[in-house]
Amino acid sequence: QVQLVESGGGLVQAGGSLRLSCAASGNIFSIHAMGWYRQAPGKQRELVAVITSSGDTECADSVKGRFTISRDNAKNMVYLQMNSLKPEDTAVYYCNADLFSPDRYEYDYWGQGTQVTVSS
Repeated sequence: QVQLVESGGGLVQAGGSLRLSCAASGNIFSIHAMGWYRQAPGKQRELVAVITSSGDTECADSVKGRFTISRDNAKNMVYLQMNSLKPEDTAVYYCNADLFSPDRYEYDYWGQGTQVTVSS
């Protein structure tokens, strides 16, 4: 089994910053990609940013220039630095990992989510 544990969410005023962290642990051989998704009330879950094991990144247009994703491969951790937060960034943020188990099967795991609320 694999666990993804997020931390760092909370309440912040517009223009403020938060840093989300996600730690992956358990039966892991390697992690190909780790990323952050978010889901606001009444909306579908959407990609925020993703980073591969080689450091390639992709992020949503809505967060470019404000959010930065980074990763510590040795610790199986991924981070999301969120600056210049806007009320529309309010959502539950989920960590995701695309990984290989020791028997080389590929799996997709999700964290439990962490709430980010941006007040105007």
